[in-house]
Amino acid sequence: MDQTIVLYPSPAIGHLISMVELGKLILKHHPSSLSITILITTASTFNVGSTTSYINRVSQTTPSIQFHHLPILSLPPDSTISSNHHESLIFELLRLNNPSVHNALQTISQISTIKSFITDVFCAISVLEVTNKLNIPTFFFYTSGLGALATFLYFPILHENATKNIKDFKSFKDVDTHLDIPGVPSILSSDLPKPMLDSTDKAYHEFLYCIINIPKAQGIIVNSFESLEPRALKAIREGLCVPNSPTPPLYCIGPLIADRVGSKEVHECLSWLDSQPSRSVVFLCFGSLGLFSKAQLVEIAIGLEESEQRFLWVVRSPPTEDKSKRFLEPPEPDLNALLPEGFLDRTKNRGLVLKSWAPQVEVLNHESVGGFVTHCGWNSVLEAVCANVPMIGWPLYAEQRLNRVCMVEELKLALPMEEAKDGFVSASEVEKRVRQLMESEEGKVVREQTFKMSEGAKAAMSEGGSSLKALNELVALWKE
Repeated sequence: MDQTIVLYPSPAIGHLISMVELGKLILKHHPSSLSITILITTASTFNVGSTTSYINRVSQTTPSIQFHHLPILSLPPDSTISSNHHESLIFELLRLNNPSVHNALQTISQISTIKSFITDVFCAISVLEVTNKLNIPTFFFYTSGLGALATFLYFPILHENATKNIKDFKSFKDVDTHLDIPGVPSILSSDLPKPMLDSTDKAYHEFLYCIINIPKAQGIIVNSFESLEPRALKAIREGLCVPNSPTPPLYCIGPLIADRVGSKEVHECLSWLDSQPSRSVVFLCFGSLGLFSKAQLVEIAIGLEESEQRFLWVVRSPPTEDKSKRFLEPPEPDLNALLPEGFLDRTKNRGLVLKSWAPQVEVLNHESVGGFVTHCGWNSVLEAVCANVPMIGWPLYAEQRLNRVCMVEELKLALPMEEAKDGFVSASEVEKRVRQLMESEEGKVVREQTFKMSEGAKAAMSEGGSSLKALNELVALWKE
């Protein structure tokens, strides 16, 4: 009977891409040993980033990866209105998915021996009860970095200490203190992901329950590489982040990043980049869920114009004020209505603004790109490292504030974009940081460190490198 590995990503496009790349890595280095089946969750009621075209492309280019589409789910009508956090909707969706996952695994097991079930850590809140019943070895895949993982694993200790030592503790956002976590720089409590800030919020306890379940897996797979985050790696492996129970084996198999699109059509921005000088363009792109208010878009535009740097900027429509639509895909932006009057004309000789999307991997690997203003999503961070492009960190949601702390203070791969207390960034700050990255000594230091880590990424994924060794250990384990 065929032997298969079943992968189960949470539904967001960034998580799916990492999981697909993991499947492709397994098939590339162990092509005749195992097949790959990926369970796909489809939600009809909120935006997780468009996955259809991506899945179709993978199916055409890598037919040995099979996609098993679970039944389409609709969340309760009031959930998108009552929920304060995108992550709460993900948790609810994954809970509702459990019967479908159980049925899918039973169906797959009739034609293949399931050697391992690899699932996103978000699924830790619900899926272990399914795989334990079916006696399938389960591994959690953490799609972000080791610094954020160390923080997540240590969160139950932070919670325990806060409830024990702080009278009437309700919220980390009210504590305004530095948190000491093994393996990472000291972080402000406000740098925790928003759902982990307020203990009176349902999402807080969902995260806590999810994290407590992560160490129950047979292993944790991480999209990072050992030389990128050695201190966090050491802390996790030595059990410092989960002091009250054994830490499962940790396997660093990154960097896993998406292939270049490979379309015969050349996107207009790539043709434009061809006409720009080497390493002269700052690329601004903030992920599928990264939305700014009109006022913030205006500040970015003014800052870019004042910086006098060349730029390529992806603009998405501002978030809607309609609560029933806030988790849906935004409409195409009206650039003339959103940006300062005359901005596009005044900057047309040194800047290009794109609506909604750009082929990010291809852009970052273009010779003309010399800097990247990013939301600090981990896929984007790794893509920039592999392309040897230094960064400015401007986090917006999820674990991105944690990532920025690690990127700036620990890894030295980025300069920070400093926000006001309400999260707003001024035009003068945009101008300052863009100039700093492209022209200053601080920017040069970041550039040199980025080159060093890009070489480390190549070494990790080469024959005998740390990431391929970790992969081989995993496959040997699955073959037993």
